[in-house]
Amino acid sequence: MGPGSRSTPGTSGAWRAWYHRCSTRVYGPSRRTTWLSWIADERVAIGSVPTADVLPRLPIVGVTHVVNCRAALQTWVSQDLSLERALLGPSRVIHAPMWDSGRHQPPRRWAAAAQFSAQALDEDPDARVLVHCHQGRRRSVLVAYAVLRLRGRSAEDAAHLILSHRAEAQLVPAYVASVEDWLAAGGPVASSAW
Repeated sequence: MGPGSRSTPGTSGAWRAWYHRCSTRVYGPSRRTTWLSWIADERVAIGSVPTADVLPRLPIVGVTHVVNCRAALQTWVSQDLSLERALLGPSRVIHAPMWDSGRHQPPRRWAAAAQFSAQALDEDPDARVLVHCHQGRRRSVLVAYAVLRLRGRSAEDAAHLILSHRAEAQLVPAYVASVEDWLAAGGPVASSAW
């Protein structure tokens, strides 16, 4: 399915959409969570898992690329990753599978997604990237922080931008250290999620 295409009843796309609608009602973000917060003029947004009501609005608000930071099991339960790829196209959606452990996150889980986002923003002035996890508080903040650092922001500036534009954001010290250690090592990607 290409960008913007719709499923017909009876197809796996229709099943996924129905399942996504039901599952995000039960296992979705808190109703108190802001679904999307743009980070100043960086063309990066941090958000919660798109529900069935939110998903079709992504292109309308300008989202061209998505980084899904939810663990593989979570994306299977909600079918969000499959529907994001159906909506925007597989080349515009990347998976950075992580559980929110609060501990060091290995770059093999998220570095390719940070580089994917920075490259999209650098190459296309119209690109706008949504980075989301489940609530848009911690894992998505890690990747957004890495994207801002890759795009030349200082650690302090990246942290300030995120915390001043996303009320739910939490900069987990171990997650920040994961990014800074990776950058200090030259930013290698252990394995690509593309």
